[in-house]
Amino acid sequence: MSAIELSGVTKRYGDVVALRDLDMSVESGEVYGFLGPNGAGKSTTIDVLLDFVRPTEGEVRVLGHDARSESVAVRERCGVLPEGFDTYDRLTARQHVRFAVESKAADDDPDALLERVGLGDAVDRRAGGFSKGMTQRLALAMALVGEPDLLILDEPSTGLDPNGAREMRTIVREEADRGATVFFSSHVLGQVEAVCDRVGILRAGELVAVDSVAGLREKSGAGARLEIQTSDADDAAVEAAGAVAGVSEARAEGDRLVVTYEGDAKMDVVNAIESSGATVEDFSTSEASLEDVFAAYTEGER
Repeated sequence: MSAIELSGVTKRYGDVVALRDLDMSVESGEVYGFLGPNGAGKSTTIDVLLDFVRPTEGEVRVLGHDARSESVAVRERCGVLPEGFDTYDRLTARQHVRFAVESKAADDDPDALLERVGLGDAVDRRAGGFSKGMTQRLALAMALVGEPDLLILDEPSTGLDPNGAREMRTIVREEADRGATVFFSSHVLGQVEAVCDRVGILRAGELVAVDSVAGLREKSGAGARLEIQTSDADDAAVEAAGAVAGVSEARAEGDRLVVTYEGDAKMDVVNAIESSGATVEDFSTSEASLEDVFAAYTEGER
């Protein structure tokens, strides 16, 4: 069953098309990473899911409900950490979470939720004095109220230090393990790679790719990198490596040959270099980073 289903969704603001015939499906129980450059339409998509804006065309269903005609039912089952969350400066952390508990008619313990997100020692502090990271933790605690079936997290690691970001990732995986669906929009690609089961990449209002990180890496053409240590490489060795099927680039960098390749061409490259007369002393490989993959899908013509 799909937790989120968008079919032919277009959103226009005058002459500007924010979303263009968008089809997207997020399965129940998965952590779905939602990526895209600034202006791609990520925030508009989230606003459409929550019925904050309505699509010009198309259908949106969330947790089996029509997002437009049954928006109250959708929000009752969702927890949302919005980008740019603002606190009520005079209220304490506990009062913020208690308000969320009462709004959802839930029975959560505010102190327990605040402890879970790392604010156990700040339950009675007024939120007006919170740092950006503490504000993000408070927003996450409020989003967790009522054990929501769907968590929508918009840039959840903003302002968090490395420890806070790690704790946030742990909470995301714990929520998925209990059966919740997590829709995770972020520009911090390392966070996405660490927690997401699948990733969707939005460009200019269109979904240009959906797959696991490994699948996106394989399809993107970004390629893996092979570094070969050799003391006697010459132009013939570079030419031999570049001629191997699957190799997109081969170049010499001092006493190393650096080769970008796709598929399983690694050993063919090593054999080709040795056949050219060069001695391979050592080699190492590294996969394309998610940043490389993201660039491959959001820049140029791909």
